Amino acid sequence: MTPMMNLFLRFVAALVLAVLMLSLSDYALAANPLPEGAHNVLDTMGPQAGHILDLWRVFLYLCCAVFALILLALLYFLRRQPRGDAGTPPELGFVDAPEPAPRRHVTRAVIASTLGLVALIVASVFTDRALARLPLTGAVNIDVTGHQWWWTARYRNGGPDEEFNTANELVVPVGKPVIVNLKSDDVIHSMWLPNLAGKKDLIPGRSASLQFRADKPGVYRGQCVEFCGLQHAQMTLHVFAVPQEQFDAWVQGQRQPAAEPADPRAQRGKQLFQSVSCAMCHAVQGTLAGAQRGPDLTHVASRKTLAAGALPNTPEDLAAWIRNPQLYKPGSSMPATPLSQEDLDAIVAYLGGLK
Repeated sequence: MTPMMNLFLRFVAALVLAVLMLSLSDYALAANPLPEGAHNVLDTMGPQAGHILDLWRVFLYLCCAVFALILLALLYFLRRQPRGDAGTPPELGFVDAPEPAPRRHVTRAVIASTLGLVALIVASVFTDRALARLPLTGAVNIDVTGHQWWWTARYRNGGPDEEFNTANELVVPVGKPVIVNLKSDDVIHSMWLPNLAGKKDLIPGRSASLQFRADKPGVYRGQCVEFCGLQHAQMTLHVFAVPQEQFDAWVQGQRQPAAEPADPRAQRGKQLFQSVSCAMCHAVQGTLAGAQRGPDLTHVASRKTLAAGALPNTPEDLAAWIRNPQLYKPGSSMPATPLSQEDLDAIVAYLGGLK
């Protein structure tokens, strides 16, 4: 066997192995589930993501089959060609000779390629129709706005007095459709929820919508997938799918204004929050702070992360973020706040009680 044939056979073996590994991915995920909050397009938790995964598999298997056939055809014709050495004179007799057999092979290959492309187009159209057929009766409506580099979410079910804002996290009921209306506040962003739905761009001056349904409880990680600046990689969005009763209780809690602090240190923290630069950018419903330049902090203590997933939501990390946000998210619009340790602890105590 020549070195060239050996190389191509290795390519074919690697291709077969890759297809086999991808085919067994579902079984691997079932035996070893991913940690909570990890995302994976092969681990679908809703019908929209399932349709997209089915389309991806059609593309994958058809393209792999075509690639394998091309390699096999190349190996076949290489094997059939006569061998020569440096002293073998060139064979030019076939230059002007008719070649009906190769012409037939090329024609068949063109027809097969055209039919394959048509099949992929048909599969894409049917997938698009399947995505559009998600029942939306009783859907949860959420307006999501992308900023550099965080997300605003406004829940719009109910009257104007029942709407509320949150940031960087969505809570949705299991088994119920969700309509996410998307806008951008600055540059082009793109939301991707791999376990639940496909990608959707957020273009300044335009609106778009994304529909999905979470069929299993869990935490599903989303990500901005359109490069939008220095901290693009740290612009995550977590979706918490919970039972309907838990979702209803969460909504009722989010509609309430911020709780009044009972602890003297937290009370002082509230006064400091409203008197320093915090209130110039953030809102806390039920207080004098009503700015909209930064995330709404009315119930910030109930969130799992800070700064769109850059830090876990712990008192220590919250204090570090307030003291020097540029250390953890360079280029973010939040400035460092010069505070004494006592004042910083008071503000952290206040924000830690906003659940």
